[in-house]
Amino acid sequence: MSDTRRRVKVYTLNEDRQWDDRGTGHVSSTNSVFLLGSLLLESKISPNTAYQKQQDTLIVWSEADNYDLALSFQEKAGCDEIWERICQVQGKDPALDITQDPIDESEEDHFEEIPETSHLVELPPCELGRLEEIADLVTSVLSSPIRREKLALALMSEGYIKKLLGLFRVCEDLDNREGLHHLYEVVRGVLFLNKAALFEVMFSDDCIMDVVGCLEYDPALVQPKRHREFLTKTAKFKEVIPITDSELRQKIHQTYRVQYIQDIILPTPSVFEENFLSTLTSFIFFNKVEIVSMLQEDEKFLTEVFAQLTDEATDDSKRRELVNFVKEFCAFSQTLQPQNRDAFFKTLANLGILPALEIVMGMNDLQVRAAATDIFSYLVEFSPSMVREFVMQEPQQTDDDVLLINVVIKQMICDSDPELGGAVQLMGLLRTLIDPENMLASTNKTEKTEFLSFFYKYCMHVLTAPLLANTAHDKTTKDGSTKINPVCPDNFQTAQLLALILELLTFCVEHHTYHIKTYIMNKDLLRRVLVLMNSKHTFLALCALRFMRRIIGLKDEYYNRYIIKGNLFEPVINALLDNGTRYNLLNSAIIELFEFIKVEDIKSLIAHIVDNFYKALEPIEYVQTFKGLKGRYEQEKDRQSQRLNRYRRDARSLDEDEEMWFNDDEDDEDGESTEKRMEDDFSDSYGKFMETKKGKLHWQKYPEEPFLFFVDCNFISIFISAGAANGANGANNGKAAAIPPASPVVTPNSSPSSSVKTVALPPTCVVKVMLLKMSTRSHCYLLLKGFLFLSILPLSPLLL
Repeated sequence: MSDTRRRVKVYTLNEDRQWDDRGTGHVSSTNSVFLLGSLLLESKISPNTAYQKQQDTLIVWSEADNYDLALSFQEKAGCDEIWERICQVQGKDPALDITQDPIDESEEDHFEEIPETSHLVELPPCELGRLEEIADLVTSVLSSPIRREKLALALMSEGYIKKLLGLFRVCEDLDNREGLHHLYEVVRGVLFLNKAALFEVMFSDDCIMDVVGCLEYDPALVQPKRHREFLTKTAKFKEVIPITDSELRQKIHQTYRVQYIQDIILPTPSVFEENFLSTLTSFIFFNKVEIVSMLQEDEKFLTEVFAQLTDEATDDSKRRELVNFVKEFCAFSQTLQPQNRDAFFKTLANLGILPALEIVMGMNDLQVRAAATDIFSYLVEFSPSMVREFVMQEPQQTDDDVLLINVVIKQMICDSDPELGGAVQLMGLLRTLIDPENMLASTNKTEKTEFLSFFYKYCMHVLTAPLLANTAHDKTTKDGSTKINPVCPDNFQTAQLLALILELLTFCVEHHTYHIKTYIMNKDLLRRVLVLMNSKHTFLALCALRFMRRIIGLKDEYYNRYIIKGNLFEPVINALLDNGTRYNLLNSAIIELFEFIKVEDIKSLIAHIVDNFYKALEPIEYVQTFKGLKGRYEQEKDRQSQRLNRYRRDARSLDEDEEMWFNDDEDDEDGESTEKRMEDDFSDSYGKFMETKKGKLHWQKYPEEPFLFFVDCNFISIFISAGAANGANGANNGKAAAIPPASPVVTPNSSPSSSVKTVALPPTCVVKVMLLKMSTRSHCYLLLKGFLFLSILPLSPLLL
């Protein structure tokens, strides 16, 4: 439907009494039902439902229990058309802005007291001597929906509200405190009638300050409050850029004052009163929507705001006002429906909000930095991809120090708050930016790869700088050995900051795999982190331990080799022994780390721990963790010994264990190319044995008979070098070229997805290749054992 008159937005009131946008559509009315879009809303016009027409373009009503709905029309004509339909179904006068409330059981006894032909409550004359009577009447109707409705109709007639406010000015001139106290009760009661039509009158320019004045004279106070003085003298309306639209200025003033009445003047509503001000909340909400829409449509105004914000000639006080304006502008934007909010933030991005933030976040003014942080949080929550796209373009134009993300990191590191409140907020924003879960592959397939590469190249060194700086100093002990000092200075604020950094790094370990793995090993980062196990702040030691626990939890053999080679269990075990018999969180966390290694049967780590630390851990008997590690270690040694003996004993057929080995081997997953590079760094026995995760790849070099065997699935490839024809000395002294990496062995049944790794051959010159195909892998195994026992080979190849 193209008719814009019936184009509406649907809102529902949530538990926090805030309006949630439910979408946009076109409303139609059929008999006594109006429909919105395709299944967006279907609502029957009930004769007993109370509908309210507000601000010419809103229709508000309640369905079921405390389920409030609102339709916001694009045009007044459409709102009037639907309103007339509602009134026609209910038999009401469309000239009125309210219909009758439903009658609950508690109202039935009182309904007969009100004649059906009576549309109004009879109000006393608006005179000074009748103020007490008026106050009693207004207070008495609040418990009755029917009487509230009728009182609201009566107050709208004959300008009664304005007459009451005229009496207020008279009472104040006469210093008539009793009359002023009665007027406080009257105005407060009228607000609790919760009627938009009354709010339109009370909050108009010529009435709102008198309403505020009435609310100053609370009978419970010894002296009246000075709210009007605050609103007119203390609270100054600052126009960072002059607003020429008078309607916009009036709407801004009205919204501020009504918000002040709701938040400051009116007391916290009781349980009985909590739903009385829902319309007031709606009034403020829709005012904010109008303000944002009007400002956004004024392109000249926003262009001037950002031009001055980024102009180097703008003085600090002016820039402070501009930043606070943009912050409030972004806060108001949260009232917009999703599609309008998208357009709003895209407009800000096009106007240069992100370059402006780089400038203001580096200012010395704490208030400006706080406001800039709030603006940045709105942008990150709205679209992390938009922020990432901007920062990835920066290195072409500037140096690392002034990159937006590095500015954010430096603000986090330099937070002067002892509790690091701002640093915690910024850390959360950084985590959102580096979270792969919100990097949408469907819109930009390279975003994850490109941004993480950018972050680790340009930003990670800034993030880890405090960690590396506080664990950098070496110390020589009495016995001449060298160890790294504990964190210095080891004060509470530094410990908090390092804990935040470690939390972010732990997040990286869980979500970034290759990038963080490379960084940790290149910087020997885990060793530096484990220095913090010596901190006097237990929470920081736990953060360091959690970082290591996440690494071990990945069960990545390259991490395990790095830990073993660096002997990185030593600071953890020292912390456990130093903790003594104290049963605390540190003790439990360390034991859980070793329990995980035992339960998951991480063989390389178990062997390292038992070989190097079991004597120190053996006295710990209040848990069975360390005895369990020793048991696992001995079981593995026995299993390896039995397997070796079995191969030496005879050439019998495969037993169950061997068959399981071959079957398990089929399930291994393909490795990544990055693992190959890291294996080169940490493999100490590369010249004797290699294995791939797709099939097993074995080879053995023999000085006497230079043969090379490749076993893959049910194929055996036998490479015979020149040494086989020319004798043992024909190997060119071990300097012959290996098979080029571009020429891997390909078996007849191999496919591109098998991803067999290319391995450099022993230094011999291959002159002949034999390819044997067996019916099964087991037959391959038997054939090789046959070669051994027929003395074809002088040494047994490494088969398992």
